[in-house]
Parts: sequence; C-alpha cells; structure tokens
Amino acid sequence: MGRKEPSPRTADGRVVRVGAVPEKGLDPRTKILLVLACSIAVMSTGGLRFVPAALVLAVGLAMAERAWGRAFGVAATAVTMWLVGWQLPLWWPNGFTAILAIACGYLIRFVAAVGVGAHLIATTSPTQLSAALRAWRLPRAISVTLAVMLRFFPVVSAEAAAVLDAMRLRGLTGATGMLRHPVLTLERFTVPMIAASLRASEDLSASAILRGLGSRRTPTAMHPSRFGPADGLLVLVVAALAVAALTLPGPLA
Repeated sequence: MGRKEPSPRTADGRVVRVGAVPEKGLDPRTKILLVLACSIAVMSTGGLRFVPAALVLAVGLAMAERAWGRAFGVAATAVTMWLVGWQLPLWWPNGFTAILAIACGYLIRFVAAVGVGAHLIATTSPTQLSAALRAWRLPRAISVTLAVMLRFFPVVSAEAAAVLDAMRLRGLTGATGMLRHPVLTLERFTVPMIAASLRASEDLSASAILRGLGSRRTPTAMHPSRFGPADGLLVLVVAALAVAALTLPGPLA
C-alpha cells in the first residue's frame, strides 16, 4: 500500500480538504477597526451611551463563534456591574454605594471594550494578523511586534497555568497558604514564571527567524486578506447599534 499523504493545513493549523476553500470569516482588518471604534466610543466623553451597544456586539460575536463561556462571562459581568453601580445606590443610598457606582461607571466601559477585543484575539492567528497589517502597508517594526505579542500572551497564559498546577501538586497554593505566607507564595509563583517567560521568548524569537520575520523580502500570503459578505453584514449591524444608541434612551444614563 502507498504512503498516506498528510492532510493540508491552513496557517492556523486547521485541516483543509484538497480543492476546498478555507473557511472565510471576518477580515482581520475589520476586526481591528471594530476594536478601535468600540474602544474610542465607550472611552470618550458620554461613552456610557454606547456601552450597551458594545456589550450586545461583544456577546453577539462570542455567540457567533460559539464561545458560550465568553458570551456568558461578558453578559454576567455587565449585568452585575449594572446592578451594583446603578440599582444598588437607589435601594441603599450612602457614600459606599456612591463609590461603587463611580467605579462601575468606569469599569463597565472596559468590559465592553475587552469583550469586543477578545473576539479579535480568539479568532485571529499571528499569520493572519501579519498579512492584514502588511496589506495596510504598515511598517515592519509595528506588524512584527503586534504579531509576536499576539502569540506571546497565550504562551504566557499556558505557562502560568502549568506553574499553578505544579504549585498545587506540592500543596503551595490555596487561600490558607496565601494568607499565611503571601510574600513566599508570590515568590514561588513569580520566579518560575520569569524563567518560563524567558524560555518562551527565546523559542518565539527562533520561530520568528525561521518564519522569515526579519527578512527584507515581503512574504506572500497563501490566503490574502479580503473583505467579504461577513464584513459588510457586520458594518450594517454596527451602524444599526450606533443609531439605536444615539436615538433610544440609554439604560446607563
């Protein structure tokens, strides 16, 4: 019998059938512009008016991706902040609830911006991000830096989980140990994390060199970034949410 040929894969590791077109989603440039627009809208003066629309958009993007945990987390966090920051002061007016209301008024903006940005991080690979930034003719220093950062954060998260698991196996974590020896517990976590981060940075640097990120030649993308019907649909949805935020009475006013 002949040798079985390996299945072709996309840049982010997904298997693709021969002759098939890779799955087409939102263009990375659309997601980048969406994150910038939502961040500017909710962080600007009077940005609370746009927070509900941004939250609906964040939850909708997570549900479209079938990331149910992220969708529930964003919705639950937003509802909790609304109850604590807007409803609790009405039921129990005092100085403490006033401070909570001010804090929630700022933090809920970050929840909306981070919820939309999480979709960009979860659905965009470093290769796709680099291709999109090259299509914008951005300087190589910016595109390479952002691509490496996008790859570095998941690695650090995985290393942190491994360090916590090792500490848990040795009985070094837990509320009791943290309360008894907070400095020692922090040291036992920080030192291995620094070493793991250094190893990860060296591996990522070697991988970047092998991928030709330091080359002066412009690489050619197998699947160039192109705007599609999904991007047009998202633009219509964002426009509708913006109009609703400007015309309808805001629940956070």
